[in-house]
Amino acid sequence: MKSKLISGALFAAAAAFIVTGCASSGASGSSSAAAGSSAAAAGGMEARATIESKSGSTVQGTAVFSELGSGGVRVRVHIENAPPGTHGLHLHEKGDCSDPEAKSAGGHFNPGQMPHAGPMAEKRHAGDLGNIEIGADGKGDLDVRSDLLTVKPGPNSVVGRAVVFHEKADDLTTQPTGNAGGRLGCGVIQ
Repeated sequence: MKSKLISGALFAAAAAFIVTGCASSGASGSSSAAAGSSAAAAGGMEARATIESKSGSTVQGTAVFSELGSGGVRVRVHIENAPPGTHGLHLHEKGDCSDPEAKSAGGHFNPGQMPHAGPMAEKRHAGDLGNIEIGADGKGDLDVRSDLLTVKPGPNSVVGRAVVFHEKADDLTTQPTGNAGGRLGCGVIQ
C-alpha cells in the first residue's frame, strides 16, 4: 500500500511538472512574465520605474529590474507611444526626472569609470543597455541581463537612478553618450 501511495505521488508530481512546463511555453508574453517571476524569486529583489514623456514627446513605459540568483540583474522595459525605429536606452546617474527634457537625470550611470559601449562589451558603462526597437504601432520591448548592476544596495545599485529612453539609436561607440540624442522618456527607479 505504501509503495502505491509513493508511486501515485510521483505520478502526480510528474504530471504537475509537465502541465507547468507546457503552460510556461505558451504565448511569449506569458513566458516572459513567468521568467520574470522566477528571476525575481531566485534573487529576491525587484525595482521598478514608470517612464514618463519628456521633451514634448508622448512616450510612456515601464521598467522592471530583477536581481538574479546567479548575480546581475534582468532588465525588462516596455515602451508605448514612441516614434518607430531604433532608440538608445540607458540608466542615468541621478534619479531625478523633474526637468522637462530630463537633463536633471545627469549623465550615464558609470560607477566603474569605463568608456561608453554596447551592453555586451566587457568594458562599458553600467548603464549601457543598448537599443530598443519600436514598431510601427509605437510599442517596443527590451529584455537584457547585466552583470554590472544590482538591485540590492551598493555602488552598482539601480535604485535611485533613472532609466532614459532616447530620441535616436545609440551607435555604441561615440563617447560618452553613443550619440543617442534627446531624452524622450524618463523614469526614476525605486
